[in-house]
Amino acid sequence: MVTRFCGAMLATLALVACNASAPSDAVAQRPAAENPALSPAGLDLVPLTIRSGAKTHKFTVEMARSSQEQAQGLMFRTELAPDAGMLFPFPTPKPASFWMKNTVISLDLLFIRADGTVESIAANAVPYSLDPISSGEPVAAVLEIAAGRAAELGIKPGDTVTWRDKR
Repeated sequence: MVTRFCGAMLATLALVACNASAPSDAVAQRPAAENPALSPAGLDLVPLTIRSGAKTHKFTVEMARSSQEQAQGLMFRTELAPDAGMLFPFPTPKPASFWMKNTVISLDLLFIRADGTVESIAANAVPYSLDPISSGEPVAAVLEIAAGRAAELGIKPGDTVTWRDKR
């Protein structure tokens, strides 16, 4: 009888543990379908604006903050909406170097200084290339958008990029 009681108790405890819910403030741990502020990859989505002369271009970008998120980047993605992208912010400005390993789609990479100005643009990066794509100086962030969008929108070095980070 003790064995049956212990077995039943362990089964009950296991069910309770499996059904425990996350705290209500654990928004980042919820699947993207339950939190529209997250991308399908589970990254925060934030508004980003590029000011080029008198024109303003609005994007919604995924924030790749951690080294793991930055290493993954847009690898294996097969499409990227024209008003979407991924932002790689750095804690302090540094020389940045990217490659296109396992990146299926071509991208434009915008290297952004600490003051928010575009330092340089690497247009139409070649998918799957292992060649380094580097900034010309230390930068505070890198923005990846669909290939050709920078030229299409007239975005150039010196333009200003701003975003509202939720953190």
